[in-house]
Amino acid sequence: MRFFPRFFPECCCFAITVAVGVVHAAEPGVTDTHIRLGMVNAQTGAASGLGRAMLDGATAVFQEANQRGGIHGRSIELVVADDGYDPDRAISETLRLVEEKQVFALFGNVGTPTTNAVIPIVQEMKVPLVGAFTGAMTLRRPVVHEIINFRASYDDESDALVQYFVSRGIKRFGVLYQDDGFGNAVLDGTVRALQRRDMELVAKGAFQRGTTAVKAGLAALIGHDLQVVIMAGPYTPVAAFVREASQAKLKAALATVSFVGTDSLLQLLGTEGNNILISQVVPLPGERTLPIAAECADLLARHVPAARLSFVSFEGCISATLMVAALRRTGADLTRERLIRSFETFDRLDLGGLQVTLRADDHQASTAVFLTRIADGRIVPADLAPGAK
Repeated sequence: MRFFPRFFPECCCFAITVAVGVVHAAEPGVTDTHIRLGMVNAQTGAASGLGRAMLDGATAVFQEANQRGGIHGRSIELVVADDGYDPDRAISETLRLVEEKQVFALFGNVGTPTTNAVIPIVQEMKVPLVGAFTGAMTLRRPVVHEIINFRASYDDESDALVQYFVSRGIKRFGVLYQDDGFGNAVLDGTVRALQRRDMELVAKGAFQRGTTAVKAGLAALIGHDLQVVIMAGPYTPVAAFVREASQAKLKAALATVSFVGTDSLLQLLGTEGNNILISQVVPLPGERTLPIAAECADLLARHVPAARLSFVSFEGCISATLMVAALRRTGADLTRERLIRSFETFDRLDLGGLQVTLRADDHQASTAVFLTRIADGRIVPADLAPGAK
């Protein structure tokens, strides 16, 4: 079963560009032949694995759409800018793409601090921002009219992690968090999840974004008889913490949320990461019985052959598929406001085995969380028995 033909009629032509000409159209970024989208995320630096994987997944989908005739005869152009996971750079690059490059919409931001930083821009300039790789509640409640989220929130992920451990009799929780909007979102979500179960956070430790200086955070967690530590950070500092915690003989189980970049974390840790629990907002990429997983793997193989289907590129593929569906539903008379209204009409839309729903009062398409863990240097479902294949 293949689902992309529902969204993609036949034909040709794709472009990812960093320099484009002036668009003469009533709506910015839309001509008779093209729709220009902008992607501002980390293409370099400590979180670059996330930004590049989001780009891979989106590229595969947009190129497929263009080869099948585009969106009502218009090809998608994707203008990519690097913010290095820095909020100030995110602001300047977003302004450059919106004002100078005249993009129609933004797609695939990565990170809470960087995405939070551009909320005022998208609101003031009424530019849709779709499929950001962050579960921050600041993008969800209250609803930001211009922002469309695919993924579950960090509250959803934190609750799933807490429930997993509580169901196994664990009561003493700690949090190691990046001291910024992302880390605080996971910290707050964990505290709320514990409070719903009449429990309290026992200890917390922090580290600064862009560093691997986790020893102070670890010191704040030691000596509290913790049973589990939930880690909120990208793969590089989280890997550093795992190693430091092992050397310090921290006995607590370790867990983290999807933003860690599971595949990059696994590359850094291998079997050192065994038994770390990781919440995901997409199913296991290797679950080829799910039509969208098989389709995304096929699209990457054909359009981005150097890439493979990871958790992050899978999310990029799904989010881009949702974007294409909304663009097509909007029709030939494409405007930013009509695009947002089109998203809001999706009611249990089937994306190859994943159902998504959006409404005017709810701009989060999915609440699904999938729990995984590292076992023998590979990613498996959390409930898979040790040694099982």
